[in-house]
Amino acid sequence: MTHPASFCIDDARVVVPGREVVRGGLRVTDGRIAAFGPAVRAAAGEARIAASGALLTPGLIDVHTHGLHHVRYDAGPGDLRQGAACLGAYGCTCAYPTLIGKADKAFLELLSATCAGLDGADGPNGACMPGLHLEGPFLAFTGAGCTLVPGDVGMLREILAAGQGRVASMSISPDAENILPVIEVLVEAGIRVFITHTGATLAQTQKAIDAGARHATHFYDVFYPQPETDLGVRPVACVEAILADRRVTVDIITDGVHVDPTAVRMSLYAKGWENLMMITDSNVGAGLPPGEYDTPWGFRIYAHPAKAARIIGDHPFAGALAGSALTSNVGMANLLSWFGEELEEARIWAMGTSNPARLMGLEGKGTIRVGADADLVLWQQESLTPRLTWVGGRCIYDSTK
Repeated sequence: MTHPASFCIDDARVVVPGREVVRGGLRVTDGRIAAFGPAVRAAAGEARIAASGALLTPGLIDVHTHGLHHVRYDAGPGDLRQGAACLGAYGCTCAYPTLIGKADKAFLELLSATCAGLDGADGPNGACMPGLHLEGPFLAFTGAGCTLVPGDVGMLREILAAGQGRVASMSISPDAENILPVIEVLVEAGIRVFITHTGATLAQTQKAIDAGARHATHFYDVFYPQPETDLGVRPVACVEAILADRRVTVDIITDGVHVDPTAVRMSLYAKGWENLMMITDSNVGAGLPPGEYDTPWGFRIYAHPAKAARIIGDHPFAGALAGSALTSNVGMANLLSWFGEELEEARIWAMGTSNPARLMGLEGKGTIRVGADADLVLWQQESLTPRLTWVGGRCIYDSTK
């Protein structure tokens, strides 16, 4: 699926994230936005797409996703291209495949192979994958008895070597032993440090932030409260430290299951719209009908678009959440539904576009401006499902085909 080197999208409601919604046209030339606004119209003989007043936005950016459909990024590099090819159908033009980090040789081999597979993963019809997000190894996963893996700078250096410069972010727990040197090495290497899976105290969280951890991923979810030690006095810990610190941005799984919309609203007013982001944390099964699916982590899940993904079968944590069944367009639709009456539309769209682009240092993505990458979505009139999706001016999804 391709479009000419130059084409014009006429009569769209063009969303400039964080700023405004403009009725007009947008011209793409050689993979970049060449012009947009009320006066832009297709020239004689120019390829034209009639939007008829439909929304035209930057493509959505997902900084935390484990897979979708039958794709599992932990399964190896072969799944990268398959995943990239699926994303355009949900309006996602840029994603950071997430691997569960482990402190062992097998993971180093998987990481090395997966990083090598990033080159060309977008293929002719895929979303871009600029790098990987590693969730761990220096944290604890859900459930009683899960071990909090201590920080290990030696192991970290082995991971970074295997990552071949393609590790863009790593999630850590501030309460892991010896975690501050790990954060410092990551920051020095230019890798974003995300806080997650933690029951850290106020002091532990503040020290991690001071060391350079400036983002919290799937915020609220697996952020454990401290026990009450003074009768009637509410404990203050990691969640409050993050909400109160202006240096820290947050992302949230916006399926309405992992986090209640009231808590999302609390983050909106504590952090401001420009510091709040949407992620899917999607797992195998996302985008598919309800059903049972295998995972590469030794258990099966039941995924349902409206009910997330949960562990099933003979497993000690059967019934527990295991990622989401969320797709990017549904997550965005939820934000628009929750906040549409209290926040400007362009600011809500920033949570899935310009905000994650800024977090990851993606110059030219997540925005509408002259010279920016033509990573765009023209949405259907009747629902927030894509009609056409482009990456760098390449059409990666056409709902009519």
